[in-house]
Amino acid sequence: VQLQASGGGLVQPGDSLTLSCAPSGFAFDLPAIGWFRQAPGKEREGVSCIRTRDDTPFYADSVKGRFTISRDSAKNTVYLQMNSLKPEDTAIYYCAADRRCTYFNGSRYHVLVDYWGQGTQVTVSS
Repeated sequence: VQLQASGGGLVQPGDSLTLSCAPSGFAFDLPAIGWFRQAPGKEREGVSCIRTRDDTPFYADSVKGRFTISRDSAKNTVYLQMNSLKPEDTAIYYCAADRRCTYFNGSRYHVLVDYWGQGTQVTVSS
């Protein structure tokens, strides 16, 4: 199982960026696919998750209204559209997949997640 993450970069505050996650093998069929992020000196925290059986999205409060997660079954890809980016969004973003979107809630349950992609750096700076 692999999750290939891409799309990070350096942007200015207020800009947009789209991350992509391409799970391979059975990962795309796992019940929950989403994103964590980890800033320097901080815990890894859940950002967003999509429940694959009905495409229901879940978001951390800090990104609600700015980030949108979506899934393209034809391309076997999950996207995280990030708008109105802020400096505090700066972090390494990790794509992950597992059984429950509840694992993507907060910073306590990432230890339960079994499948991870490599990180992609997002830097928001003027």
